Amino acid sequence: MKKTDLLKDTVKHIDITSFDSTPIIDSMREMSFTSRDTARATDIFLKMLKDKDCSNILTLAGSTSAGGCMQVYVNMVKNNMIDAIVATGASIVDMDFFEALGFKHYKDTPGVPDKQLRSLYIDRIYDTYIDEDDLQVCDNTIREIADNLEPRPYSSREFIKEMGKYLVGKSVKKDSLIQTAYEHNVPIFCPAFSDSSAGFGLVMHQYKNPGKHVTIDSVKDFLELTKVKIAAKTTGLFMIGGGVPKNFAQDTVVCAEMLGEFAEMHKYAVQITVADVRDGACSSSTLQEASSWGKVQTKFEQMVYAEATSVLPLMISYAFHNGAWQKREKKEWAKLFEEI
Repeated sequence: MKKTDLLKDTVKHIDITSFDSTPIIDSMREMSFTSRDTARATDIFLKMLKDKDCSNILTLAGSTSAGGCMQVYVNMVKNNMIDAIVATGASIVDMDFFEALGFKHYKDTPGVPDKQLRSLYIDRIYDTYIDEDDLQVCDNTIREIADNLEPRPYSSREFIKEMGKYLVGKSVKKDSLIQTAYEHNVPIFCPAFSDSSAGFGLVMHQYKNPGKHVTIDSVKDFLELTKVKIAAKTTGLFMIGGGVPKNFAQDTVVCAEMLGEFAEMHKYAVQITVADVRDGACSSSTLQEASSWGKVQTKFEQMVYAEATSVLPLMISYAFHNGAWQKREKKEWAKLFEEI
């Protein structure tokens, strides 16, 4: 097999505005197990949208962006459902920025040995392929952006803002999450930014500029997101997967307290995950457990144990067609840092 034989069937991102899932979610509300959990989580998200004082934080971990949900997140930002994003570097760079540059993710061909994929420079995410040659272009684009910035420490939010600026007028795909968030003043934080294609680009940048170079200040990330939490007061979490983004967003409540500032626990929380709670890890810890740490209230919380691509489009389509987002005031938390 040639490389072109394997990289030909692209992953198509679902458009939640093209169908109305209302009858499905309404039916799930009368069912049991994961169906009822999904409906209740959707209802909590609607409460987040209808609460005029609530700022909504989306956290992303895992590979749903590569798996066909990228447009879901874009639509959430475009339609004023989300006010800040905390994500893995892979979700933002290897998947979203990557496609903004004109590259694609592809459906796999079952049965192809990974050793053969390696020889063809094809990377695999479960049943999805990425062209490694294209990914290295993404790496080098990050290096190019860094090379043209003032050499100093940046929070990931600051650097991603520069990525958004870069895409304006240059992106092949106009509906990237980075560019959309930049244009709507929705800040994006990647607390483990270097654990992605961005890491390779920044390493190349620092290697060529050993004296003065761009660095990523993860502590500044923590402080900035905590400032958003303090300013927002009432907040809701909509979490895909777990990992660093989940804990990072939850920890802002505790951090504010340590700074001598009052920040109420996150009032609303939804998490979609397949993680097993029995290993005691944060990715799988329940939202009730988070309450013991003073992070999340338990009146409006729901765990949904499902693979996110199977339920997320239904939930957000329901929210879109409900229309509550149309009455929300834009928070534009990126403007909080304009003077900094």
